[in-house]
Amino acid sequence: MQTVDTKQYTEQLESLFIGPARAYAALTVDYSEKLINAQLEAGKSWADANLAQLRSLLTVKSAEDLRIYMEGQQNVAKELAERLKRDADKVVALQQDFVQQSQKLTEESVQKGQKLAESGVKQVTESASKAAKRA
Repeated sequence: MQTVDTKQYTEQLESLFIGPARAYAALTVDYSEKLINAQLEAGKSWADANLAQLRSLLTVKSAEDLRIYMEGQQNVAKELAERLKRDADKVVALQQDFVQQSQKLTEESVQKGQKLAESGVKQVTESASKAAKRA
């Protein structure tokens, strides 16, 4: 059976170090998963657009078809530029959320640390006061 001091030490270790480290690791894994999925979606979108353009190019059989194809390229370029902006905005939003969540975890850890420090100071002060009374 653990003594009170060992149990208290274990709880403090969990509260100050292990718990926050676990929470930060979970946050990092979630962020990485979201970022990877965003990159995969963007890559698939770009690949699909390129393949569609190649298929469209295969239908060109005359000068008129080529002119129509080239005019369509302007729309494709516009759509891809818009997609690039949306993808960049999504990554920025993911990064901002990650930073906010990280800051929140840090603040919570600091608050726990302060409470434990205050509790420790109070215990030491009480022990010293009791010892002084006995002496």
